[in-house]
Amino acid sequence: MRMLVARGFTLLEALIALAILGVVLSVGMPRMADWIYASKVAAAGQFYAEAFALARNQALTQNGVSRLVFSKNAGNGQYDWQIDLCFPRSDEPCNDISPNWSSAANPATRDPLGAKGFKSLQRSAEALPPAADLVPALGPEGANAVYFTPVGWVDPAIGPRIERIALTPGTKRAAAARPLAVVLTMAGNAIRCNPLAAAGDLQRCPP
Repeated sequence: MRMLVARGFTLLEALIALAILGVVLSVGMPRMADWIYASKVAAAGQFYAEAFALARNQALTQNGVSRLVFSKNAGNGQYDWQIDLCFPRSDEPCNDISPNWSSAANPATRDPLGAKGFKSLQRSAEALPPAADLVPALGPEGANAVYFTPVGWVDPAIGPRIERIALTPGTKRAAAARPLAVVLTMAGNAIRCNPLAAAGDLQRCPP
């Protein structure tokens, strides 16, 4: 009876396999890196869109005034955000100088639930790409907060108010992902869009 002998790779076959693997990796790795970066850009858009949505939702559900405040993250240059809540009275409105806003430690002064009421909600942007790779810009210039009325609309009386946040890939990443913006309508809805889209494109940002 003949015995079957297992045949291994020859040196030449192994070298050919390594060469093919090298070609595959050289082509596939940049594309994978671009895909990962594009996913991070989309996640950043979601991070900021969620901020607008949660701030509006707090105003609606709590029947109060909410505000969304952005502050620069010292680590990566992106924007952390915080949602505060306030309950106005006819003689004491909830404006930018009111002392009655909630904080991370305490509910708003007139919160119906007292000590068990809403405490300011904070989110850090530390997980987002650094600003050198994804440049954030709040618009208009000089704005860092937006206020929502109890019916969920943006309060136009307090300004300058944030109308959008633009996220632009850095120079070295420009080919990996398209620019992204999150635009806030007066009705309080956050829309993710492409600021460079042509007229008529459904992805185009509202004016």
